[in-house]
Amino acid sequence: MDQVTAAPGTHDSRPPVVESAPPPGAAAKPVRATARQRAIITPLPWETANPELVTYPATHPYVRRYWTATIGPGAVADLLRLATAAQRGRSLRRPTHLHVLVRANLAHTNNGQVFVRTRVPQLTTIQIRLLPPDLRRAHPALTQLTQGSA
Repeated sequence: MDQVTAAPGTHDSRPPVVESAPPPGAAAKPVRATARQRAIITPLPWETANPELVTYPATHPYVRRYWTATIGPGAVADLLRLATAAQRGRSLRRPTHLHVLVRANLAHTNNGQVFVRTRVPQLTTIQIRLLPPDLRRAHPALTQLTQGSA
């Protein structure tokens, strides 16, 4: 039976693997000076006073399907965490995508406080035009079905 070996200079030339955890009894590495922990915030619900505006609960499939395509999955995940924390009166670390939510008018900040929509509006006409073609085609049918139930 032939013995298979690595080509010369490929396997042996790799740098050694460094363990990430310090050995028992050794002091832990200090945190980098540039690494800062995100602030703890307690978001507040931001309710829309306009009854004509069609909105969906933050956990509605419309939000996950269409807003994810518009602002990205990380921002939608942050929106869901913020909305849940606002409804329950809990605190959490400041989301990394908060600036995206503010730009999309799903959250706003005022004097250090964060307000988040617990009911999310439908996409605007411009946002719908920017959707991928398959989502753009499916959007009118879904909104007609859910307007009565939202």
